[in-house]
Amino acid sequence: MSKFYTVAVVGATGAVGEKMMEQLEKRNFPIQHIKFLASKRSAGKTIEFKGQTYTIEEATPEAFDGVEIALFSAGGSVSKILAPEAAKRGSIVIDNTSAFRMVDDIPLVVPEVNPQDLKLHSGIIANPNCSTIQMVCALQPIKEAFGLNKVIVSTYQAVSGAGADAINELKDQSRTFGDTKNAEAQVLPVKSANTHYPIAFNVIPQIDIFDDNGYTLEEMKMINETKKILHMPNLSVAATCVRLPVVSGHSESVFIEVDKDGISVSDMRAVLESAKGIKVLDNPAKQEYPMPLFAEGEDEVFVGRIRKDLSNDRGFHMWIVSDNLLKGAALNSIQIAEAMIEEGII
Repeated sequence: MSKFYTVAVVGATGAVGEKMMEQLEKRNFPIQHIKFLASKRSAGKTIEFKGQTYTIEEATPEAFDGVEIALFSAGGSVSKILAPEAAKRGSIVIDNTSAFRMVDDIPLVVPEVNPQDLKLHSGIIANPNCSTIQMVCALQPIKEAFGLNKVIVSTYQAVSGAGADAINELKDQSRTFGDTKNAEAQVLPVKSANTHYPIAFNVIPQIDIFDDNGYTLEEMKMINETKKILHMPNLSVAATCVRLPVVSGHSESVFIEVDKDGISVSDMRAVLESAKGIKVLDNPAKQEYPMPLFAEGEDEVFVGRIRKDLSNDRGFHMWIVSDNLLKGAALNSIQIAEAMIEEGII
C-alpha cells in the first residue's frame, strides 16, 4: 500500500503558495493530513483545499511537530528561522526562497537535472531561482551530449516574480497609457528601494539590488546557482536580468558554447526533444516559437529559436520560456517531493 504523508504549506496565502496548493491537488499528491501555516496576522483565516475548509495556523516551531514534508514559500527571513526548526522536528523542508541555495551542504535541486543530490540532504532542500530552473533544464541534456563551456543569458522576466503588488501595479499603470511616464510607481524594480519606475509600456534592466561588481543579485543567483546545480564550478556564466510588462512567464535568450565540434542544429534539437520536461517549439517557417502568453499554466519548459552562432562553430543560441510560478517555483517544489518519494528517500 502506498504511503500517505503529513504535509505543511508555509506561506499558503501568497502567489507561490496558492500554486503549490493547486499542484498538490492536480497531481494527486499522497496526503494523509495537511496544514496551512502563515504569519500571526493571517492565522485564524480559512482556506479551501480539495473541497474542504481549513483554518490557517500561525507558523511556529511547534507547528511542525509530526509534519513529514514542509513546503516553504513565505520569504527568506521566515525560512532562515523556521526551516531549521522544522528539520529538527523531523520534517523534510523544501524551501522556495534564496535562504539556503548557496549553502554548501544543502542540495539545490531541479529533479530533471540533478535528482542524485536529493540523497545528500540533512533536512533541508533548496528550490532554485525561477530563471535558473528553466535554463538548467535545457542546459543539462546539452551538457551530457556535447559538453558545455560557456553560457550567456539575458532574461525577460514577468512581474509576477515580484509578487502580487507588482502585478496589480502593472494593471493599474496600463490604464494610464497617455501619461505612462508619470504613472504612480511604488514596487519596481525593488520595493524597498528609494526610486521606483513604471513597468507598463516599459522595460527595467534591474531585478533585485546591485552588487559591488555591477551585477544585480538576481543575476548573481543565476550565475552561482547554475554552476552548483550542474556541478560545474568553473563554467563561464554571465547574466543580464530584465523586467518586462508581462504578468506571467519568464523568457530567456541564451547563448551556449559546447565542447564538441561539428554539432548541427538538428543534433541540438534532437537532444532537447528527448529531454524530460522540455517541449521544443521551433519552426521559424510557420512562426512557431515559445511565448510567455502561451506558456502560462503549462508544466513544461519550452525551447525554440535554436540556431547556430554565425562566428563560432561551437556556439548556439536558443529562446527558453516557462511559467515562473509553476516550473519556476511551485511545480518544481512538488516534483522534488515526488522524486524523494519515488527514490525512497522519504
